[in-house]
Amino acid sequence: MAQISVLAVEDEPDVRETLRIGLEEQGWTVVEAWDRETLFAAIRDYEIDIVTLDLKLGQEDGLDLARELRKQRNLPILMISGRTEPFDRVKGLESGADDYVVKPFLVREIILRIEAILDRYRKPSAAGSRVTLGRNLLDLELGTIRRPNGETVDLTSMEQQVLELFLRYPGRVLSRDDMSKALYGRDWVPLDRTIDGHVARLRRKIEAPGEAPYLIRSIRGVGYVFNDEGVSSPHTV
Repeated sequence: MAQISVLAVEDEPDVRETLRIGLEEQGWTVVEAWDRETLFAAIRDYEIDIVTLDLKLGQEDGLDLARELRKQRNLPILMISGRTEPFDRVKGLESGADDYVVKPFLVREIILRIEAILDRYRKPSAAGSRVTLGRNLLDLELGTIRRPNGETVDLTSMEQQVLELFLRYPGRVLSRDDMSKALYGRDWVPLDRTIDGHVARLRRKIEAPGEAPYLIRSIRGVGYVFNDEGVSSPHTV
């Protein structure tokens, strides 16, 4: 992978040094930060490709910082934490993190996680015209969803555009601003609920009734991420 720039946000100097040494040995550039002020100063002053963010920075909450960061810049985030409970991992992902690593960690694991995240951000997938979504079959050519019971559901033009956007960037956190620019060619404004409405209607058509959202996960205050597990293209064109 080409040289990348990592912002390592960690309030423990020894952990920060471990990250810096290990990532620099990979040939990457490492910028260090240890609190909110130095984090956003680094975002302003440097070209950053990805952020590693400690869940707890002194008295500051890494979850709040992740949400604020996502609103300012839609950068990939690898959250690092000493908390091992599944609930903490879920909260981290819901706050906008792309992945979550528990301390103590191996620097090699951090490197592999960073490479995987950046690979998702840089390589749009090439879905075929017919795609399986869990137990459903999506036909992009016809704009329809066929359910296991044989029922066929039509997608509106905008619902199909939203779904195709998710399929191009599986596993990538898409902010509402990203989606607005891709779908409408304009910046998103906070009071505009149009995208949320399209996503809500799309969910009702592709998610299993009565179950928690599986394919499209909400990132509170940021946007959405599409889970491509169980998604495949049985027929391509």
